[in-house]
Amino acid sequence: MILKCAIVDDEPLALELLKSYVKKTPVLELNGAYSSAIEAMKMLPDNPVDLLFLDIQMPELNGLEFSHMVPEDTRIVFTTAFGQYALDGYKVNALDYLLKPISYTDFLQSVNKAVQWFDRKRGTDNEPTDKPDFIYVKSDYKLIQISLKDILYIEGLKDYVKIHLEGESRPILSLTSLKALEEKLPTDRFIRVHRSYIVQKQKIRVIDKARIVFGKEYIPVSESYKQELQNYINDHSV
Repeated sequence: MILKCAIVDDEPLALELLKSYVKKTPVLELNGAYSSAIEAMKMLPDNPVDLLFLDIQMPELNGLEFSHMVPEDTRIVFTTAFGQYALDGYKVNALDYLLKPISYTDFLQSVNKAVQWFDRKRGTDNEPTDKPDFIYVKSDYKLIQISLKDILYIEGLKDYVKIHLEGESRPILSLTSLKALEEKLPTDRFIRVHRSYIVQKQKIRVIDKARIVFGKEYIPVSESYKQELQNYINDHSV
């Protein structure tokens, strides 16, 4: 998924910073950068976007006022140096609110919210449809798309997870919990086999003494998850 976005901010430094963030975020495509709401009002009708990063405090027409003119299909992330505007931002159904100075980490969190929102919306609009065959994870300050079909297993550590991919010698590290990631995975494809491991069912080739074998790696199957795995194996045994 690629989201078309635009930026509206009357501060040149803030505008350039957000442009640099968009440039290094794979899921975003910059369709416009405007120094005023008046300029954006003229240009956006011919250059529609999915996501709008909108400063609140601007002369002539501020961001809150301009937000009422933005099409419903365009989600808004407000940006401002003043925390008291947060509540006003949510009153106009903003997707998120970023307080300046904006870090790339906070920016990515807003982008991830947008990706999830559009995933849900497009899934609803196109029902019945296949579920998305990918997930997005944050790794090394980037948002990375991972194809579900490439995942062998996921290992949960204290504050992060390791996502092991087929054909890749090094896992992808992401600062999230195994439980949070499990909630994003389709249950018909992935199974929890241990408090620290989730595996992709179709990638299970060898089970040796209650351990799933992936090359030289042995994934333990704990007692509390053994029955669910056994049920899956029984359903696919001859």
